[in-house]
Amino acid sequence: MKKFLVITGIALLSHGCMSPERQNGSETKIGSGDGEETRITYPDANETSEEKAARIHRNVLTLDTHVDTPLLLARDGWDISRKNDPAERGGQVDYPRMIEGGLDAAFFAVFLGQGERTAGGNERARQNALQIFDLIHNAIDDHPEIAGLALTPDDAYRLRDEGRLAIYIGLENGYPLGRDLSLVRKYYDLGARYITLSHSRNNDICDSSTDPAGPEHGGLSDFGREVVRKMNDIGMMIDVSHISDDAFYDVIEISGAPVIASHSNARALCDHPRNMDDDMILELRNNGGVIHVCILSNYVRTPDPDPERDAALQAVRDRYNNFIDISGEEMEEAWEAWAEVNEKYPRQLATVADLVDHIDHIVKLAGIDHVGIGTDFDGGGSLADCRDVSELGNITLELVRRGYSEADIEKIWSGNFMRAFREVIAAAR
Repeated sequence: MKKFLVITGIALLSHGCMSPERQNGSETKIGSGDGEETRITYPDANETSEEKAARIHRNVLTLDTHVDTPLLLARDGWDISRKNDPAERGGQVDYPRMIEGGLDAAFFAVFLGQGERTAGGNERARQNALQIFDLIHNAIDDHPEIAGLALTPDDAYRLRDEGRLAIYIGLENGYPLGRDLSLVRKYYDLGARYITLSHSRNNDICDSSTDPAGPEHGGLSDFGREVVRKMNDIGMMIDVSHISDDAFYDVIEISGAPVIASHSNARALCDHPRNMDDDMILELRNNGGVIHVCILSNYVRTPDPDPERDAALQAVRDRYNNFIDISGEEMEEAWEAWAEVNEKYPRQLATVADLVDHIDHIVKLAGIDHVGIGTDFDGGGSLADCRDVSELGNITLELVRRGYSEADIEKIWSGNFMRAFREVIAAAR
């Protein structure tokens, strides 16, 4: 399989194999997935920033720790194996655009908004989660020549060697657990390798960072503490994005393994409760964890006031019960209505430079070993110069322009996450 990487208008041939030994100024031929040769050029003295960024982007394993693309898998006429048009509400991620953007691996989120915490509500959430797992597995199984299910760190490298995309699974919002601890293992066995403990509302595990009602448990609930320990036991990563500050500190206290924030930014640069303050980032570093910066603009840069847009979006939330306990058909209608508002009242998007400011801040604060990238594509993530997965190379280009080395960039794109992932597995009883 040949992959084309586009960085600021320059298309360079990428590859599905790990790099052989590099020699400055040299060219090496390697076999591609279709039996043809791929020519890889290594650095020379006259290499431009764009050329250097493209070379690094194709050489390192690139991993996005959070996309909400499974929300599109049930949509009529939407095909993950086809290049969809974002102007026609085709979303931000599909296999052709992953290849075009040089993205080797991604965590597909099994996402459910918070609903009723009753026996009936919990059962509906469980059934809906299982349906999304099925959609993801089908999207992989229907195109085995393009993608494969990844369950371990090594799987991503193996699949790249085979010229295929690596699809991991994460459960965004622990709500489908209800209060049934055995479901942690159930979702793990279905392929989930992390659980984001909550979403935008409190649940039976912990408090959310954004519940309008405020905290309920004062952090983790007693059941939430059991969930954290169970996840440690089976080698499943704990995702602290979306949870309250108190819940974060509870997780850090209890977890015997590194934890991750799959899509969060630095609160020092954008004062939003979804982001992490400096003390939290330092505690995450001390835990051995990783914060993965998110390209959702409102978490990257504080937006200018836009009351008309805010009112229109609130009307959509009101119409669809804040996306709580609605059917799949209603959820699709809600996303369509949300997209219409975005078209009528375009967002003032942050830029890749704004995003890399967050990476700079985290690196200066906690070091190069504790930052990664989790875009939140198809869940709101978008930048003025990184609107879909085909433009991810622009992040690498900005890192190159700021002086990050290839070793640094490899850590940011995947190395830090994989190190934490391996430590979680090693710490499991």
